[in-house]
Amino acid sequence: MKTIDELLSEGVAGKRVFVRADLNVPLDGTTITDDGRIRAVVPTVKALADAGARVIVASHLGRPKGAPDPAFSLAPAAARLGELLGADVAFAEDTVGSSAEAVVSGLADGRVAVIENLRFNAGETSKDDAERAAFADRLAGLADVYVGDGFGAVHRGHASVFDLPKRLPHYAGYLIATEVGVLKKLTDDVQRPYVVALGGAKVSDKLAVIDQLLGKADRLLIGGGMAYTFLKAKGYEVGISLLQEDQIPAVKEYIERAEKNGVELVLPVDVLVASEFPDLKTKAPANPTTVAADAIPADQEGLDIGPETRKLYASKLADAATVFWNGPMGVFEHPDYAEGTKAVAQALVDAPGFTVVGGGDSAAAVRTLGFDENAFGHISTGGGASLEYLEGKTLPGLAALED
Repeated sequence: MKTIDELLSEGVAGKRVFVRADLNVPLDGTTITDDGRIRAVVPTVKALADAGARVIVASHLGRPKGAPDPAFSLAPAAARLGELLGADVAFAEDTVGSSAEAVVSGLADGRVAVIENLRFNAGETSKDDAERAAFADRLAGLADVYVGDGFGAVHRGHASVFDLPKRLPHYAGYLIATEVGVLKKLTDDVQRPYVVALGGAKVSDKLAVIDQLLGKADRLLIGGGMAYTFLKAKGYEVGISLLQEDQIPAVKEYIERAEKNGVELVLPVDVLVASEFPDLKTKAPANPTTVAADAIPADQEGLDIGPETRKLYASKLADAATVFWNGPMGVFEHPDYAEGTKAVAQALVDAPGFTVVGGGDSAAAVRTLGFDENAFGHISTGGGASLEYLEGKTLPGLAALED
């Protein structure tokens, strides 16, 4: 895989460089609530602009239906990128139409433009190879060189991620090079003890990675909504907690395999419960009750790990040489259910080894709860991509860059 440093050494002054970024940031109207993904691509964009390239930044945002939708416009992201670069960033109001062509043709050396949301064009995500290829051809017409730096999208076989690199000289940006290097530390060159903390809502989202980790990790800590399927598999009452009944047979098999393989599988010993889900808009007090994990009332819902579990998980992370954490321990968006996620984050900060926050809600939680990002070894920009890499899958966006 060629890197951006190789591209810069060849010279980029005057060249049109298409940077496939991941500007898929959360929005409250037009206000960005977490700009981490934008900040992550700044080193690549700045290096290219400083070297005299004409930089065209492209990304998706949300899931529009293959047509323009103002709610998913990249205009706020373009404005924020300009603020971070300390320079004006031009914005094209389409992807491959007259506005994009005019904005790109008007770029001077060292200047940056953002084109509108790639998913406003149905060809970006189409499962029809010809439709996707046609869109990739039009995108290729905007540029001379391709730089892949949208790690959060590399597990998608989309036009701008998979098809476009085949049409232009292609290189990996700084972010992708960093992310891949980190993931190799979690798969090829693991320092032990290796502890993995998994949370989030659905156990089905994590089964494949658990399957792989049962042969690699020393300890697996389970929290979040997915924990209740594990507790049910052990025969516990879980009340009205989030539960995937159809996954219980697989979970039982994983519990047995963990014991057989000598992997310590750690489940909550107590949980915070309430009779209804909290109001995340008003953040009204929820007044939860703490109960033992095997004593959840039939009319109650588990919404966070309890204080004893927080201590337990912190102790299991205390000597870790390598940590991977993906998924919150509870409904961290509400202050009454944030302590479990906060405790795991703090345990990563305190751990002596290399710590990786695996993107998605975990990365959002770290920022929301006020942690210093520099206190972690790495905060990934792609939760789904990280998990699929750890599952051993081939990621289309990385495969295209390796050709």
